[in-house]
Amino acid sequence: MYDLIVIGAGAAGLMAAATAARAGKQVLLMEKMEKAGRKIRISGKGRCNLTNARPAEEFKEAIRTNADFFDVAFAEFNNKATIRFFERLGVKLDIERGQRVFPHSGKAWDIANALEDYCKDNGVEFMFNTRVCEILTLGGKVYGVEYINKRGFKRKEEAANVIIATGGVSYPGTGSTGDGYIFADQVGHTVEAVRPSLTPLRTSHPQAKFLNGLLLKNINAKLYIDDELRQEEFGEISFSDRGIEGAVALRVSRDAVDALIDEKRVKLVIDCKPALTEEILTERIKREIAEMQPDEFFSELLRKLVPKHLVIPIAHELDVHSKNYIRKVTDAEITRLVKVLKGFVFPITDYAPFEYAVVTAGGVRCDEVNKYTMESLKVKGLYFAGEVLDIDANTGGYNLQIAFSTGRLAGQLKK
Repeated sequence: MYDLIVIGAGAAGLMAAATAARAGKQVLLMEKMEKAGRKIRISGKGRCNLTNARPAEEFKEAIRTNADFFDVAFAEFNNKATIRFFERLGVKLDIERGQRVFPHSGKAWDIANALEDYCKDNGVEFMFNTRVCEILTLGGKVYGVEYINKRGFKRKEEAANVIIATGGVSYPGTGSTGDGYIFADQVGHTVEAVRPSLTPLRTSHPQAKFLNGLLLKNINAKLYIDDELRQEEFGEISFSDRGIEGAVALRVSRDAVDALIDEKRVKLVIDCKPALTEEILTERIKREIAEMQPDEFFSELLRKLVPKHLVIPIAHELDVHSKNYIRKVTDAEITRLVKVLKGFVFPITDYAPFEYAVVTAGGVRCDEVNKYTMESLKVKGLYFAGEVLDIDANTGGYNLQIAFSTGRLAGQLKK
């Protein structure tokens, strides 16, 4: 009989297992995939943005749901503690723009391997290719799990404590397929509706197909819901076959997704020239035109102002042929061009599915979990950690910190 069974060898599960094992507990870590830390290994485009070094008050502002619940876990193991933890494991770290923290090597595998090695060094027993199918309880207390092993046989394993750290349903190819929500529901917990968060947004704009591969830096974007300004962000935005993405789009996606689910009108308005007022931009355009030859094309003017991917879409937006001679451009068309550059409107009609979402919004209700221990308030000896909980945050390293902090607290097995 083990002291603890941890379900899920992701960021939260690995941290929880190692914490308990280091305290002298007999720990079994069950993972249905063939290796640990699958999602860590692909996070941050393979670089792993493991935390954010902002001060605590700024860090909290990035937590979108149940920030007060997370306060205790963060106080026990905050972003500074995470940085020290990995550096002590021999992983050199860099703090980059936006206070985002990455391994110096640029390899997410270094973070995953360091966590897995830390578990093994402290005596955690791993069981891979093992799918837990039920949490075993008796008299309001957990006593183990039922699982299917890699040979397809159903087995049971007993433990005085169980931590559910199965993640959400984002990137299901890494093993996050919502198992934890099923377990929670089976033992009487309430699960808030899950939906993609930090996910690409899809637009019905007729020129969107021309924008695939476009990256815009230092732009300002405003999210409108039912024509009311809901959120404003500055940074990078990009376009791909998945939709509108990049840090700016991902940060506004949380509110956009909820609004679309509620069947509200959503649009993203992009200011391509946020450093310039309309008046200064108008003067610049007129100056560019004055320096051009009369027989040059309108497209050549646009190319001086925007990346080539935007030339045709803007020409269509203005209803001006890209091969129009520059000498024929009117003041009214210049005015319209300024309006488009300062406010290119993209109707948002859908969002990318969980396969492309960075994290899952929704999950096990936090008011049914003891925030000082991460233990269930319904089943003794049952704990939750990581993305399975109804906590999510902006992009920038915050969500992995949620996993590390809640995993660390759960692994202490406080009663």
